[in-house]
Amino acid sequence: MSDPVDRLRKEMARVLVGQRDLVDGLLIALLCHGHVLVEGVPGVAKTTAVRGFAHALGLTFRRLQFTPDLLPADLLGTQVYEPARSEFRLHRGPIFRNIILADEINRAPAKVQSALLEAMEERQVTLAGETLALPEPFLVMATQNPVEQEGVYALPEAQVDRFMLKLVVGYPDPEDEIRIVQSRTGPEAVGEPAAVLDAEQVAALRARVRTVHLEPSILAYAVRIVTTTREVDGVRLGGSPRASIYLVEAARARAHLEGRDYVLPEDVKRAAPDVLRHRVLLTYEAEADGRTSEDAIALVLGSVPTP
Repeated sequence: MSDPVDRLRKEMARVLVGQRDLVDGLLIALLCHGHVLVEGVPGVAKTTAVRGFAHALGLTFRRLQFTPDLLPADLLGTQVYEPARSEFRLHRGPIFRNIILADEINRAPAKVQSALLEAMEERQVTLAGETLALPEPFLVMATQNPVEQEGVYALPEAQVDRFMLKLVVGYPDPEDEIRIVQSRTGPEAVGEPAAVLDAEQVAALRARVRTVHLEPSILAYAVRIVTTTREVDGVRLGGSPRASIYLVEAARARAHLEGRDYVLPEDVKRAAPDVLRHRVLLTYEAEADGRTSEDAIALVLGSVPTP
């Protein structure tokens, strides 16, 4: 395993109990210039994870609570008039940070979601006719609550597809929950992780991930997994070519996290659920039968021959 990744994982584990998959998902998205959608009930340390992740990377961070009355200007910024100088001054919004937590993204109306989508896709913001680049690296982690539907706006499929990964955070197991309670109720407060990386090291890691060797047979395997999602009975929408690109990139990043400079079929299999679960949409009949996108993905992984 590479030393920078090892240091980051250890520092995150010091302050965050039992969320290794979430940390790895954030790392994969960061190394692949992607973004992450996280679904989980309240109180499972989603905010703690991404805030600690930013601290451990030495990057700027901002949490944005999405609400129905949020405006695009609250996110991007606006022009502010200064009477003393009789001129407008450009005020940059909170989006100009390295890591953004869009908390409960499905509570904001479509205009705000579209503004965030443009920033995610173009990595720039247009204010008063001026195009402003967002800082690098730039990562959005958006959360949505799966158990509360009152006062929320469903995310359009096209917008959800812009997230590289969708991670599902469940309840911790009993042993981890005991450790969580002990750490949060003990005499010594749990601090933030120490900065063990910086923006330059992140850029170097990104470049290294691009050099991870990928056999043509494994690339074809990843693409075949995605194309098969379009053919499964009960699926009304499968993965697009963007899903194939993200699956290959995620497999490369996962191989790097495991200390290898080559991709194994197992890397593709492990990355597939996170890349595909928000892209595989079922028919109404399949949903009525109790099937889920996870079931469809498992069926695909079991049917596509492993090289």
